[in-house]
Amino acid sequence: MTHGWNALDAELEHWAAQDLRLPLWWRDDDAIAPSDALVRLEALATQLDLPVHLAVIPEGAVGDLVSSVQQSSHLVPVVHGWAHQNHAGADKKKCEFPSTRPVDQALADAEDGMERLKQLFGTSLQPMFVPPWNRISPAMLPWLAGLGFAALSTYGPRKRVQAAPGLMQINTHVDPINWKGSRGLAAEDEILARLVAHLEARRAGTQDRAEPLGLLTHHLVHDDQVWEFCETLLTRLLAGPAHPWRFNERIS
Repeated sequence: MTHGWNALDAELEHWAAQDLRLPLWWRDDDAIAPSDALVRLEALATQLDLPVHLAVIPEGAVGDLVSSVQQSSHLVPVVHGWAHQNHAGADKKKCEFPSTRPVDQALADAEDGMERLKQLFGTSLQPMFVPPWNRISPAMLPWLAGLGFAALSTYGPRKRVQAAPGLMQINTHVDPINWKGSRGLAAEDEILARLVAHLEARRAGTQDRAEPLGLLTHHLVHDDQVWEFCETLLTRLLAGPAHPWRFNERIS
């Protein structure tokens, strides 16, 4: 049985043999300001010609970030909650928009996030809502389209194309960081084994083949190993059946 990069290459060959195409997208979370890490992110995106959907924290975003984004055709700003503040109980997983929060209060934060980033980025902002920690109360979903959002992005294979009427679900599927341990690169073979299993399921039709395959990164915490893994992974995918996907909806 093959492992690691060899297993991924073998799976991509199956995709090529069946003439399958893989829409590929990239989301990077927690942007608030220009940094050396953001420069490196943008440089890699330009090198690969793959847009990065930059999930910007509205409350903390500074004006200088706007010029960094506007100078690049590969940085696509989207809305990352409001303040990246945990409102879940002490015994619960972190969440800015848990089901224990009053829906009106949570929606007010989501709306404030959209409005703040519209003021900063104007028409370059894309109406995608990315809840911090990839968690959100289901009670919010029916209302997000009414706030002007056209997409919701969390983590893991989507169960349906629309999270709610007028709200497309576009998730991420690969996170290279070992959040519970070193906060460096997770075990490479484990990342790749999960990805290969996911691609096999798509090829077999047991998971949604039309959903763009999403890489989730956090440029502010990357070490060199994480950067190198991301570059290698994206390069391999794009050399195979993957093609760049970019969210492109008008802000209403």
